[in-house]
Amino acid sequence: MVLIAENLEIPDIELTFTTSRSSGPGGQNVNKLNTRVTLLFDIDRSPSLAEEQRLLLHERLAARISKQGIMRVVSQRHRTQLANRAQALRRFVDLLQTALYEEEVRIPAAVPPGMSERRLEEKRLRSRLKRERSTVFERDE
Repeated sequence: MVLIAENLEIPDIELTFTTSRSSGPGGQNVNKLNTRVTLLFDIDRSPSLAEEQRLLLHERLAARISKQGIMRVVSQRHRTQLANRAQALRRFVDLLQTALYEEEVRIPAAVPPGMSERRLEEKRLRSRLKRERSTVFERDE
């Protein structure tokens, strides 16, 4: 079970992992072993997702989703297949969390009337102080 959010868990059976030869680090490993891991997730046929979630994923992750509705996440950074599999799973969770995150609508706070009056009064006082400072006084000599 892969936990995405409090209200969303994706069973392991819905995720498909395929391996292939990597072009990343590994020396001769690159030529001999299948260390690159591709995670495939069928968004359109997943019973774990609600319709609104499907629409959000299609809208926000359009570049990662094929025409058939399959999302791909590839990892080839590490030298071992196990590490690449874990990395692909972490990226998958991060992508889904980011795509499904809804920002709360901010309700602007109203400025209390007393606050506006106080601000205007402070401006008047400051203005008067500066005005008085610039007045030239004549000296009695």
